[in-house]
Amino acid sequence: MADPLVRIAGVDLDLRGRRVLERVDLDLDPGETLALLGPNGAGKSSLMRLVAGRLRPNAGSVRVAGADPYREGGARRAIGWVPQEIALYPKLTVAENLGVFGQLAGVPRRDRRAAVEAALAMAEIGGVARRPVGTLSGGYRRRVNIAASLMNRPRLVLLDEPTSGVDLAARAAIHAVLDRLKAAGTAILIATHDFAEAERLAARVAFLAQGRIVRAGRLTDLLAQLRTGVPERELSLTVPADEPAEAALRRAGFAVAEPGGLTWRSVERSGLDGAALLGSLRAQGVPVAEVRVRAPRLEALYLDALRPRAVTDAEIPALRDGTAG
Repeated sequence: MADPLVRIAGVDLDLRGRRVLERVDLDLDPGETLALLGPNGAGKSSLMRLVAGRLRPNAGSVRVAGADPYREGGARRAIGWVPQEIALYPKLTVAENLGVFGQLAGVPRRDRRAAVEAALAMAEIGGVARRPVGTLSGGYRRRVNIAASLMNRPRLVLLDEPTSGVDLAARAAIHAVLDRLKAAGTAILIATHDFAEAERLAARVAFLAQGRIVRAGRLTDLLAQLRTGVPERELSLTVPADEPAEAALRRAGFAVAEPGGLTWRSVERSGLDGAALLGSLRAQGVPVAEVRVRAPRLEALYLDALRPRAVTDAEIPALRDGTAG
């Protein structure tokens, strides 16, 4: 069996006197996509920066292609790093930006034009190659941001919230870029708060909470284990719940699932069937329009994995709309 492209073993990390990662073990194989999920402050971005060679662990080891990315430039050249912040020169054109990043990545001058063309093609942004980055939409800027990380033809691409703040069309275009990278055999490590995005892109997931990986594995296997239990329930309200109705929903094992408070999802298993649950909640004054039963998906897996740290109702909307850090 081939060695993993990324191997994180027994890693601890302290920043400004605070432990942010503890006893982290994680592997990533060549050509594989792994999604990191967790609430704000869980350590996702710090873990990404460790893999990128921006930070050095206090204990344990990080290896990319067998080398330490913090100490060895060869390991860093195998990595494309796409931070959440747009790291581009707004007055330069797209092609000029890529040329600058190619130079910074050590691409020889004779190879730079071909590298720019390859990155433009991979991100499908050739049509805006001569436009200043500052004139582009947020979605196009994010695609240029990804293209800039590809100038050294990396074996591994790290993406921190790659679709933050973009519309659905731009999100689909970014996902298409990542699909092409996967098809080319590039390994991808993506930190995201978007459950649908993680399900769409990743074969494996890892959940971080308070600096530790609390569960990791193939998404299909983890969901199969969860689906052996009681199905997940989701209910819609006709109007937002008042305080007594919210209390009744929480007692029944539900938490707010979407901004606005009209959709609630089960976070605990109930023995009541859908009709009995609907009748019970309406009898308590909850304005329920309908109850839907479905097989658990990634959001339910996340809640189940982080249950020991008592995920709060307030976190659920942030995780769905990407407002949490």
